[in-house]
Amino acid sequence: MWEPHGGEAFAAALGGALFLLLFALGVRQLLKQRRPSGFPPGPSGLPFIGNIYSLGASAELPHVYMKKQSQVYGEIFSLDLGGISAVVLNGYDVVKECLVHQSEIFADRPCLPLFMKMTKMGGLLNSRYGRGWVDHRKLAVNSFRCFGYGQKSFESKILEETKFFIDAIETYNGSPFDFKQLITNAVSNITNLIIFGQRFTYEDTDFQHMIELFSENVELATNASVFLYNAFPWIGILPFGKHQQLFRNAAVVYDFLSRLIEKVSINRKPQLPQHFVDAYLDEMDQGKNDPSSTFSKENLIFSVGELIIAGTETTTNVLQWAILFMALYPNIQGQVQKEIDLIIGPSGTPSWDDKCKMPYTEAVLHEVLRFCNIVPLGIFHATSEDAVVRGYSIPKGTTVITNLYSVHFDEKYWRDPEVFYPDRFLDSSGYFAKKEALVPFSLGRRHCLGEQLARMEMFLFFTTLLQRFHLHFPHELVPNLKPRLGMTLQPQPYLICTERR
Repeated sequence: MWEPHGGEAFAAALGGALFLLLFALGVRQLLKQRRPSGFPPGPSGLPFIGNIYSLGASAELPHVYMKKQSQVYGEIFSLDLGGISAVVLNGYDVVKECLVHQSEIFADRPCLPLFMKMTKMGGLLNSRYGRGWVDHRKLAVNSFRCFGYGQKSFESKILEETKFFIDAIETYNGSPFDFKQLITNAVSNITNLIIFGQRFTYEDTDFQHMIELFSENVELATNASVFLYNAFPWIGILPFGKHQQLFRNAAVVYDFLSRLIEKVSINRKPQLPQHFVDAYLDEMDQGKNDPSSTFSKENLIFSVGELIIAGTETTTNVLQWAILFMALYPNIQGQVQKEIDLIIGPSGTPSWDDKCKMPYTEAVLHEVLRFCNIVPLGIFHATSEDAVVRGYSIPKGTTVITNLYSVHFDEKYWRDPEVFYPDRFLDSSGYFAKKEALVPFSLGRRHCLGEQLARMEMFLFFTTLLQRFHLHFPHELVPNLKPRLGMTLQPQPYLICTERR
């Protein structure tokens, strides 16, 4: 009777061991995909990848897909992201219930492989809920106040940037151009003043390249390849995939920021901070003998990067959408300009104090925030302890997705939400009427710390632009209104003509 030789026996044993290992890993993955007892229901998924395929293959954008699923499974339902159990919150009521009424429980961030790889769960935006986040958040808030909108002179710095912005537009002499790069440069400079104490010229190609890589990563972060990396981090060993492009971009950005931080801190005077970087280095000095301190050079780089992208990407996209809709609806543009001429005058300087006297302009900007949903799914949250919501049990560490798009299109709070209609923010007397269910900067402990600054920028850039120019598309060419998918929603590239009024 034939018996296998030693080498063949070893190969057979190795093959059997590998088969058992793969079988065990497969069973483990399938067990991970089972919904815990009392967990919210949700759509069924495929083995191993769960609902990732549905999110990527759907003809609808993920936030729209999730809102439609809520009509089947309820305002709170679950998704399986390849063994990562996620709860999706839809509609204003349940989002408020979790982020406001149970704010501490829903203030954590999920330990997703992507976050671990990018920031090691440190920095500011992706930091776990605890001392590190509290200390970094406090420092950032104080810096925005001390070096930003809390200064009486800061409004004049924004207005100075609007002049550079307008001068750059003038160089096109009414010819069609893409606003994106110009708006990005101008908006990022406002955040740069707070972080670095200086602005960068529109010709600074190194800084522009860094912002472009940031913007590219915002789009890449929602790619199916990245979702798969979160579910199966071992694919990180593969040299291809969108997640690898994201990591390469991040490495370039962090290297650039490290050199920039070093440059702006050369003439630093300890305990006399002039900007966020100075203030952070002061905290590092004070905590150098405290082993529990989370202030470090690495977390400084992460925090600076997060503040730049958060302060640039969102406001830039709001203004891009606002410009697009003004060209799309010339009658609305005309009403805004009429109000500008009445309150500011054709040659006056816009002021933040003018905002309360300009209800229609305010209504238009708020409708842009509602309708365009710049950050439709926010930044993922996680439960810091076991929670109960609407009778469902949500275990500690569960990923939580807040569908802010569903809040802004919640039929309970918005009449005809699919229609762009600024007048919904005006009362019967024509005064601006704030709406509770408008939450573009999110809610709770993790709400956007730069909200006040963003609102100032939007108002001053928008009014300065429309005071000077009439906006229209070249040859009446209406652009594609379907947004580009990413962590933020930005318009498809479009050209605009600026005609002097």
